[in-house]
Amino acid sequence: MDLLSALSLGELALSFSRVPLFPVFDLSYFIVSLLYLKYEPGAVELSRRHPAASWLCAMLHCFGSYILADLLLGEPVIDYFSNSSSVLLASAVWYLTFFCPLDLFYKCVSFLPVKLVFVAMKEVVRVRKIAVGIHHAHHHYHHGWFIMIATGWVKGSGVALMANFEQLLRGVWKPETNEILHMSFPSKASLYGAVLFTLQQTRWLPMSRATLIFLFTMFMVSCKVFLTATHSHGSPFDVLEGYVCPMLFGTGWAGDHHHDNHGGLHAGGPGPQHCPPSTKSKEELVEGSRKKKTKKAD
Repeated sequence: MDLLSALSLGELALSFSRVPLFPVFDLSYFIVSLLYLKYEPGAVELSRRHPAASWLCAMLHCFGSYILADLLLGEPVIDYFSNSSSVLLASAVWYLTFFCPLDLFYKCVSFLPVKLVFVAMKEVVRVRKIAVGIHHAHHHYHHGWFIMIATGWVKGSGVALMANFEQLLRGVWKPETNEILHMSFPSKASLYGAVLFTLQQTRWLPMSRATLIFLFTMFMVSCKVFLTATHSHGSPFDVLEGYVCPMLFGTGWAGDHHHDNHGGLHAGGPGPQHCPPSTKSKEELVEGSRKKKTKKAD
């Protein structure tokens, strides 16, 4: 009985919420974020031709959520860059990701079993950022529910929400990839999580903050690791949204909700049918193009 009480959910959650994020979890967050940057078409070429622009894009991928949250709350948008340790760590990861000899660093961290560990650790950071963002917004706006939800949302998915601006730094303009129009799973989960943490912060959800952090982190880690391992761009929310949203917003909504910023598949339904796109993930396509370029060079 003593052992069971020692391993109670409340104490486990409290201990988990006190685990420091820097440097191990932050390092994982930077690695995964910059891996996704390297998957973007033209990102490698940009790092060779314009390393300063590539570094700025990398910093947006690593700290975009902090910049957007500061912008919403009327605080200096470059405030987080005063944290020199985090900036230097992110810069080191950027350099190793794009300029490591023989691409050894990239090959190691993109190896799927290793990558899954980093992905899981990144979700720990994401959930903690959502919780901290809502607590910070509540300090300024005690009854501003929408402000708290918006702040928590951009804390969790700020990088995706800034995608169009980041693309401009790379000389790319793709308005059709707007994250608000085609929300990916992390953005949706961050929004729903922001609602939950706002309810908890305002005492409408009878649960401790540490317990909610623990439970939501376990949900995010499980879903994101599964989606990454299966190279899926779907969402666990699709089934529920497929039933609820057409009833609330009409049947026209159902034809577009399967899009995401990674090029998800079209949902089946009425209307003209198109040939299904390739099921290869962005990582596989990028690796294939690199191999072709290598063969041509040889």
